[in-house]
Amino acid sequence: MIIDTDELALQDASHLMTDIVVPRPIAWVSTVDENGVYNLAPFSCYGLVSGMPMVVGFSVGAYRDGRKKDTLRNIEFTKDFVVNVVTETLASAMNVTSAAYPRQVSEFSEAGLTPVKADIVNAPMVAESPIKMECRVLQIIEFGKNPVTNSLILGSVLRVHIADKYWNKVTKRVDGLRPIARLGGEGDEYCRTGDVFQMKRPTI
Repeated sequence: MIIDTDELALQDASHLMTDIVVPRPIAWVSTVDENGVYNLAPFSCYGLVSGMPMVVGFSVGAYRDGRKKDTLRNIEFTKDFVVNVVTETLASAMNVTSAAYPRQVSEFSEAGLTPVKADIVNAPMVAESPIKMECRVLQIIEFGKNPVTNSLILGSVLRVHIADKYWNKVTKRVDGLRPIARLGGEGDEYCRTGDVFQMKRPTI
């Protein structure tokens, strides 16, 4: 099968990409608006951009009518955000926050989560998440034409909060974290990261 991407309908193109690019880690992004309302939403177009300097990036698509989502509007206003890690125990709460609530409704309240003040940025952190990254916007790159647009948000990681049980002080590595990731398919599929194997990088 050969597929020319410019011949695909919007939904078919989205399904194709999300079926191919798997698994996708989840950026559980918390922000705050100009009225002090906290927002929390998951995004699976997310990844590590740079290890040093520490930069992460995630993509926010517009609503079908072209309106910007609250996450993007808030980030444009405050120029910052927090990425909270979603573990297996937080999967259900994360799913609750994926709904399209009215702007004046906080997903923290809907999901029974606790917002806590960040040290540097305006956005709140999810207290229940074991790892939180305070980020400041580096760049927002726009793709597409209205109403079909996506915004790639690049953020500099200013501070990382890690629950002590997951931080190995000897190796200075994160141990025991059980994050979940997004898959494709018709059933809103996710995966766990418990099935792990190793391959040593070859030396030349």
